[in-house]
Amino acid sequence: MLKRFYPGAYLDSAYEIDYEALYREGYRGIIFDIDNTLVPHGAKADERAKKLFLRLAETGFSCCLLSNNKEARVKSFRDDVKTEYIHDAHKPSVKNYLKAMERMGTDKSNTVFVGDQIFTDVYGANRANIRTFLVKPIHPKEEIQIVLKRYLEKIVLAFYKRDLKRGKNHENSNR
Repeated sequence: MLKRFYPGAYLDSAYEIDYEALYREGYRGIIFDIDNTLVPHGAKADERAKKLFLRLAETGFSCCLLSNNKEARVKSFRDDVKTEYIHDAHKPSVKNYLKAMERMGTDKSNTVFVGDQIFTDVYGANRANIRTFLVKPIHPKEEIQIVLKRYLEKIVLAFYKRDLKRGKNHENSNR
């Protein structure tokens, strides 16, 4: 039952993913969460984020920001990184993951998702059958509802790590 919440990979940062290797594997689209995935909650796009999106565009990726946040927040970040975006996404609903792929001209076979929350980001992407990367939150300051979910995430991650150690496959079934 918990496997529906397991990420395809769990990493320290969105900035340590080998995006060029993903491109060589045939991936062409990346859907990103923003807050605590790319920058601290509510922060503007920093130089590291701007450089990442420039590098991804030069590599040949299409990208889309998918956030449950209000449009002003998401659009402001998008303006700095020059990519597609969807605000008020209602993650983990699958609808806007599909819309993001449509906007990028990709599909579930060549799209990955990068986010910091299990019950919204990863669960929604898993439901859409997209390969997932869960990253550790950039900053500990978060809204109270997220702080509470982090306690439950620790339980899921404990089982994920146990299964990973035992060699059990936790990737999406289509990978």
